[in-house]
Amino acid sequence: MDSSQIVWAGVIASGCASLGTAAGSLGVFLIRQLSRRLEDALLSLAAGIMLAATFFSLLLPSLEYSSTLYGGEMAGGMVAATGLLTGAFLLFFIHQTVPHEHFVTGREGASKTKLARIWLFVLAITLHNFPEGLAVGVGFGGGEMANGLSLALGIGLQNIPEGLAVSVALLSVGFTPARASLIGIGSGVVEPLGGLVGAVAVSGAEAFMPWALAFAAGAMLFIISDEIIPETHQNGNQNIATFSLLIGFVVMMLLDVLLG
Repeated sequence: MDSSQIVWAGVIASGCASLGTAAGSLGVFLIRQLSRRLEDALLSLAAGIMLAATFFSLLLPSLEYSSTLYGGEMAGGMVAATGLLTGAFLLFFIHQTVPHEHFVTGREGASKTKLARIWLFVLAITLHNFPEGLAVGVGFGGGEMANGLSLALGIGLQNIPEGLAVSVALLSVGFTPARASLIGIGSGVVEPLGGLVGAVAVSGAEAFMPWALAFAAGAMLFIISDEIIPETHQNGNQNIATFSLLIGFVVMMLLDVLLG
């Protein structure tokens, strides 16, 4: 694949992944209420898929690329570790400075901001989805079609329960089904943008590949640990949340084996 094909593949695949968010969001017309237990299970399932994608489709390729490019496993490990921590710290910085709101743990970021609550929700969802699109775009770096498709499919699948859970949560705080679904669908629009950024970043710079892969992995790991796991362990559902995460991990691991 040449650089333009990589960019287009990243944008299209991340756009397809965002359709999972749309499908889940539209489910609010059929499912008007989720029990807290089911919502925690669905979000944890999504987290498990993200976690496996982080390891098998981002970190392992980063280690392989960097070991080859930088002349050894230790050097490769240091590159992957630095990229991962950079991605995580950048997401941490954004979370500390951009006002957003979680459904359970409440508001984070600049507390003096007077933004309407709807935009706090939108910002929270956007912060969550952009790194996923970035990961898909980066996954196509070096012409790795199978790796990019595996990431897109896995993230698309985890977007379905996530989109449904977000829209139902918006419904529970007073939004109409139409408005809740539109917000959920809109949150997925940032994924193709992330895919474009990721694909452009790696399409013409092989030396940047391991850094970008590890960076995307760090961003996703931060989301899993900082947002999803605390959200799903707040209501006494930690056991079902844990096993749902494990099931999601296994599903994505098997998808990666089949597609890779």
